[in-house]
Amino acid sequence: MRYISTRGQAPETGFAEACLAGLAPDGGLYVPKEWPRIEPARPGEPYAEVAARIISAFAGASIPPQDVLQICRDAYAGFAHQSVAPLTQWGPDSWLMELHHGPTLAFKDIAMQLIAKLYDYLLARSGAKLTIVCATSGDTGGAAAAAFAGARQARLVILHPEGRVSPVQRLFMTTTGAANILNIATDRDFDDAQAIVKQMFADKDFAQTVSLSGVNSINWARVAAQSVYYATSQAQLRGAPIRYVVPSGNMGDALAGYVAARCGLLTGGFEAVCAVNENDALARLFNTGRMTRQAAVATPSPAMDISVPSNFERILYEVTGRDAVAVRNTYAAYAQSGDAPLPEGAPARLGCSGLSAATINNAETLAEMERFRAETGWLICPHTAVGTALARRLPAKDAVTVVLATAAASKFPETVLEATGQDAPLPVRSQALRARGEVFERVPSDFAAVRARVLDFAR
Repeated sequence: MRYISTRGQAPETGFAEACLAGLAPDGGLYVPKEWPRIEPARPGEPYAEVAARIISAFAGASIPPQDVLQICRDAYAGFAHQSVAPLTQWGPDSWLMELHHGPTLAFKDIAMQLIAKLYDYLLARSGAKLTIVCATSGDTGGAAAAAFAGARQARLVILHPEGRVSPVQRLFMTTTGAANILNIATDRDFDDAQAIVKQMFADKDFAQTVSLSGVNSINWARVAAQSVYYATSQAQLRGAPIRYVVPSGNMGDALAGYVAARCGLLTGGFEAVCAVNENDALARLFNTGRMTRQAAVATPSPAMDISVPSNFERILYEVTGRDAVAVRNTYAAYAQSGDAPLPEGAPARLGCSGLSAATINNAETLAEMERFRAETGWLICPHTAVGTALARRLPAKDAVTVVLATAAASKFPETVLEATGQDAPLPVRSQALRARGEVFERVPSDFAAVRARVLDFAR
C-alpha cells in the first residue's frame, strides 16, 4: 500500500510514514494510492478481528497480520461493552450506534486507543521519538490523553479553546498526571487552534526539530480505524441497506463511512447525512457548492463548533477525479479570501457520492434531548441529539436509519440538565476524575507563543 497527498506535491509514502506524519509535507492529506478491496464483516465476527482485517488491508506488507491483530485486541480490551460499537433500537427501523464505551466516553476512543498502540509498535521498531500535537473541540484531546499517557516514545501536546469545551470533556484531558502530556488552553475558538497546528506542520525547521506528528481527525489511521464500525454495523443488520446520520464537525466520521463503502465493506449501498449544528459551513458547502468561512459560534454541541471541516479535502479530491491541481487551487483561494467555489463539475459529483449535509439549530437540539428521553427513557448527548433530530426529518425510504451516538450524555451534564431536568452522572469507572487535580496552561492563540512553549516542552 502506498499513500499520496491530496495536493499532489509530496512524495508517495508507506502506511507507517503516512500515519506517523499526519499532515503531508505539501499541506495536503494522505489517501491510499489505490483503494483496497476488503471482505465485509461477518455477523458475529469479533470487533477486534474485523478491525485487524481492515487495518491490515491499509497497512499492506508493512506490519505482519498477527501483529496487527494483537494491536487491535489490546486497543479494545478495556472497552466497557464487548461489542465495542453496539447497536440499540430507538424507533421503527431506527438505531443508535453507541460509540461511547471507551475510557473517555466518546467515539474518539475507538480510533485513538488503536493509534496509540500502533504508534508504540512503529516507534519501538524504529527507535524514534515523536512530539504529537492535536487541536481539540472537546473529545479528541481527552481520548488522546487517555491513549498516550505514559507513552515511552511519544510526547503529546493538546490545544483546547478555553471555555468552549464542557467541564467534563476538559477533565478527561487535564487529569492524567502524565509528564509526557502538555495541555494548552487557548483564548480563541477551535478553528484558531487548528490553524496553529497547521502552522506548526508548515514550519519545516520546527517540525523537524521536535519530530512533529498529529492525531487529529486528519490522520489517516484515525479514518481507517473509524471505518471499522461501519463494517460491523452492516454485519449486525445482516446486510440491510443503511442510511447513516453522522453528527459532524471535522467530517472525519462521515469520511470513514465513505471509505468503508469504497473498500466494499458496505453491501447495502452507501448514504450518510452529515448532521451539523449552527456552525453550518459543511451544510452550506454541500448545498451551495462554495467553501465559505464564518467565525464559529458556541452551541450546546461544542465538539461540532467547527467552521472549517478539514476532512472535506479528501472528499473533494475524490469527486474531482483525484485532480490534485484543482484541490490545491481551491484551497489556496479559500486560504486567501475565505471563499472559493468548488471546481467545475465537483458539486454534481458530490451529490452522487452518497454524502449530504443539513443543519439543526440550538433550540431543536435541546428539544430533541427531552423528546428522546420522553420516548425512550434514555439520556443522549447534545451531539447525538443533532443526529436524531435530523433523522426524524428525513423522508421515509426502504432502509434502516443508524444514528452515530458520538458521546455519553454524562460528558455534558449541564446541557442535559438544562434540556431534560435530569442528572447525567459519570459512570463509576470515570468518577475518580473529579478527585484529581487538573493541569493545563493558558497560552494566547498566537503561533509564536504556542511554538515557543511546545519547543521548550519537547527539549
